[in-house]
Amino acid sequence: MEIRVLRYFVTVAREENITRAAEKLHITQPTLSRQLHQLEEELGKQLLKRGNHDVKLTADGMLLRKRAEEILDLVEKTESEMTAENNDISGNIYIGAGETDAIRIIAKIVQKIQKEYPKVIFHNISCDSIDVIDKLNKGLIDFGVLFEPSNYTDFEHIKFPVHDTWGVLMRKDSPLAENKYITSKMLIDLPLIVSRQMMSKINLSQWLEIPKENIHISSTSNLIFNGSLLVDEGVGYAITLDKLINCTGNSNLCFRPFYPPKPAQMYLVWKKYQVFSKAAERFLNDFIKECETKNNHYNDLL
Repeated sequence: MEIRVLRYFVTVAREENITRAAEKLHITQPTLSRQLHQLEEELGKQLLKRGNHDVKLTADGMLLRKRAEEILDLVEKTESEMTAENNDISGNIYIGAGETDAIRIIAKIVQKIQKEYPKVIFHNISCDSIDVIDKLNKGLIDFGVLFEPSNYTDFEHIKFPVHDTWGVLMRKDSPLAENKYITSKMLIDLPLIVSRQMMSKINLSQWLEIPKENIHISSTSNLIFNGSLLVDEGVGYAITLDKLINCTGNSNLCFRPFYPPKPAQMYLVWKKYQVFSKAAERFLNDFIKECETKNNHYNDLL
């Protein structure tokens, strides 16, 4: 498979129309159709269902689109790194992370780098731990942010100098909102909104120390903003981290931390034996310095 042909295929998949795709690619429609037929013959799979006007992906076509987009992203990332000027720090830094207030630390480091090297572009890719690990292994991101109990030990890692706090997002008119803290037992048989990582009742049961038959998962949501809308509409109680949803002012929602506290420790992770671009290497060095500074400050206060 040629990279050029994969770009053709992805464009057709996005446009769902060969004529429009050909116009976007600045090639003729017969040329594009021929390239697609040759790709199907090469793979021995039908990739497109062709109608009178539009085209739809087959199951094999959807799989190829996913892989092709990953390949093209990696090619673009590699080209950017290889064409960066030798005497200057430029290019892209790719970081995959879930929703956490600790992104502020990363943002401050990136801002500092960009003031000195304005050609550096930061890409914050929102994804959960499962996707972070997948993208790291495929080389699509330079760094990831993982929360315990994710298996961060499979990667090189450094602990964030701060941690988040687990708790429950609920409506202010909920009976539980009268409490300053939430214990796990308060959640027995209540409708819970959890992330994909928490979807396994067995793992959630161990974490909450509640029998799995007393855990009622009403829905899942990988983005807590969407989860907060479910909470607002009365779908359930969202188990999430503090400081992600603004509960002040006219908000109908409030956050209550767990007791005993459930801290969420985070780690910046990267592949072992990773070869970084100059921009990514600079970011890692600055992150390490930031962690050392904050840890030293904390020790001074003790």
